Amino acid sequence: MKRVFGILVCFMLLLSGTSVSFAQSEKTKQDKTEETTPKLAEQASSAIVIEQDTGKVLFDKNPNEKLPPASMTKIMTMLLIMEQVEKGKLKLTDKVRASEHAASMGGSQIFLEPGEEMTVNEMLKGIAIASGNDASVAVAEHIAGSEEGFVNMMNKKAKDLGLKNTHFQNPTGLPAKDHYSTANDMAIMAKELMKYPLIRKYTGKYEDYLREDTDKKFWLVNTNKLVRFYPGVDGVKTGFTTEAKYCLTASAEKNGMRVISVVMGAPTSKERNNQVTKLLDYAFGQYMTKKLYTRGEKIKTVQV
Repeated sequence: MKRVFGILVCFMLLLSGTSVSFAQSEKTKQDKTEETTPKLAEQASSAIVIEQDTGKVLFDKNPNEKLPPASMTKIMTMLLIMEQVEKGKLKLTDKVRASEHAASMGGSQIFLEPGEEMTVNEMLKGIAIASGNDASVAVAEHIAGSEEGFVNMMNKKAKDLGLKNTHFQNPTGLPAKDHYSTANDMAIMAKELMKYPLIRKYTGKYEDYLREDTDKKFWLVNTNKLVRFYPGVDGVKTGFTTEAKYCLTASAEKNGMRVISVVMGAPTSKERNNQVTKLLDYAFGQYMTKKLYTRGEKIKTVQV
């Protein structure tokens, strides 16, 4: 047997003209009283799965625990880049020059030389696929004039999104005091980022190249291996530092439903990927979306 529990989302009706319902496997009354939280993300400090359109939480574990997000920070960096592109203040063909500061970042990088120029398109590849710290700072400086100015933009955007448990100190996720976020807040950031179809061109690509027509051709391989190995995954960002351990925010779509899954503080990269895979399997196995209404559709005539 199946039961459908409908969730009428006024926000969806007003903004998208669509209401969504979720279907989940039915349990008998006796089974329902014995129902327990699914054993997911047991090897992670915190985790969450949300449905993209409505933001409905399908599963969570310590979703508001403040933790270092490592390179998942770059989700906010990419979100601000996408906003600048959409506003016409930044073009994918614009040239970005790497400063000495940007080129000195270390960690994950695309090995920019001081004074080297790449297009925004190329820098986005470096950020989304290779998690380039140098590329992140170079674009941040290009947009805001300085890394500090860009960080101010990041924190303002976090405030605008209502993220009360997030604070940034840099656009890279490199270790810094008072640089933290939560699984819940990362999911919201990813939800905003994935509203831009263009970003999937970068986050959903498993491999690419930079400096292709030079003797310094550089191979990019996505740090998010689920892009290749889990059907429907097209983002978003991994993260790792000794303090943060292994983190991943993933976006996937199946049968018309898109979900965002976040895992923070997993002990190994393999376990991180396993945890996210199980969360995605759970979401797609237990839930589905169903369009109930379309914008402009007459539901019922009511006399007043």
